[in-house]
Amino acid sequence: MDSSESHGTKTGECQRRTEKRPLCENPDMRKEHFIKKQHREKCVSLGEKDASVRLLEELVFGAEEQLTERLAQDSSLLLEDDDDSICSEDNATQNQAMPAARSAVWEDEDDKLCEEIDMTHRFRRDLKKSEAESKMTKRGLQQRLKEQFQKAMGGTPSWAEVTVKKSQKKEHESEDEDESEELLRRTGNFIAASKSLPKGIIKIKKCLNANNECPGSDQLTSVQFHPSAQIVMTAGLDHSLSLFQVDGKSNPKIQTIHLDNFPVNKASFSADGEHIVATGMRNKMFYIYDMMEGKVIPVCGVRGLNEKKVSDFQVSPDGKYLLLYGSSGYLHLMTTKTREVIRSMKLNGNVCGAAFTTDSSKIFSNSQEGEVFIWDVQSSKCLKRFADDGCVQGTSLALSRNGQYLACGSQSGVVNIYSQNDCLHKLEPKPLKAVMNLVTAATSLCFNSTSEILAIGSKVDNEANRLVHLPSLTVFSNFPQFQKKTIYRTHCLDFSPRSGFYSVANNKGNALLFRLLHYTDF
Repeated sequence: MDSSESHGTKTGECQRRTEKRPLCENPDMRKEHFIKKQHREKCVSLGEKDASVRLLEELVFGAEEQLTERLAQDSSLLLEDDDDSICSEDNATQNQAMPAARSAVWEDEDDKLCEEIDMTHRFRRDLKKSEAESKMTKRGLQQRLKEQFQKAMGGTPSWAEVTVKKSQKKEHESEDEDESEELLRRTGNFIAASKSLPKGIIKIKKCLNANNECPGSDQLTSVQFHPSAQIVMTAGLDHSLSLFQVDGKSNPKIQTIHLDNFPVNKASFSADGEHIVATGMRNKMFYIYDMMEGKVIPVCGVRGLNEKKVSDFQVSPDGKYLLLYGSSGYLHLMTTKTREVIRSMKLNGNVCGAAFTTDSSKIFSNSQEGEVFIWDVQSSKCLKRFADDGCVQGTSLALSRNGQYLACGSQSGVVNIYSQNDCLHKLEPKPLKAVMNLVTAATSLCFNSTSEILAIGSKVDNEANRLVHLPSLTVFSNFPQFQKKTIYRTHCLDFSPRSGFYSVANNKGNALLFRLLHYTDF
């Protein structure tokens, strides 16, 4: 047994030797084995050291979907970190920019005292709401000045608004813009001029004189627009009547009628515009010019008229009557059909002005003694009389076409504006406004067709011509322009039928023409 066991052990050792021998005997195989072992150890160490290598391996060798999900998660985390860093940097810069609150070096005791301001000073009297406010604190005065400024400006101006209000205003404006998008998608004329005449400044333009082609050689006494055609008529002391077409540019002459030895004191169109009536300054004779037939008809005498001289008159709106001014306060009503006086009325003193109402049922007249008389046309009875407020000597009178206003001029230049309704129903009517812009006698008065403007003028002084805005009872500040003389002395004035033009006849023989830009029609 010993020999067999020893023999078995020998054979096993020989087999192990034979297994190991090729490694020892083949060096190339040994080197390759060593390299593989080293590579396995490196891969194990790399996998244990950094997980980013795994991401790289997965990108190269596969698992792209998992990689993109991880990259998205990592990018969101990075953005959050960046925002947090930016906010922290902004807070840091703001903290650096804000200066540290410093305490005052010293305090004045007078600052705590409430200073009172004297409100009786002449510069601060208008700020008082009552006579009891003799003194006011400085803060109260600042608030009062602020309120007055906002009232004058119509509210707080945009440059004085708080930023919060401005942002709210911008939001409202953006909403309005969104709402107006639909309006801007279609075309059309959405802008229209205001129908009412604004006060303060009137849009007016000086045009070529109406009688530029044939100016008067002496002063003009009358200027009037035709009631229906685009024509203006002038007359004066040069014994002539002239007709011009009005276009504002060339104003060509249509015709001139010469009246021998007859200086015209007043000329006027008839109600239908087919005739012109002209009175002189020396006798009771007057002329009628028939525009349709081109004939001049002299009227030497009127049945029932016992006057030596007839120089002024008025035409009724219905065209039936001619009101002739007589002497010693007489007014004579003549029919245009038969040319005879049917009624006469007498007032105290001399007649200085008269006018028919729009319906031709009444006559308003005033005397040089400062009294106003209201007459009934059918019965020639005096319906009412009252004293013109503050008037010592009357000079002129005019009625508005809409039956709303009565204007009375005086020797002192004051023009009282009354309500016609008050004049008819009140015992002693008071004027709505006393216009005191003239310092000489108000000799000419005229209302425009819309009863929005009252023109007043004086033949005593140069540039004595004003336009009154009737809705506000204020005078337009930009007429006339005082850089140079343009109007001179006003002898007559008139508006075109639809207030597009305004004309003034002066002592230089010119009929000045102005374009009122607010009105679009002639």
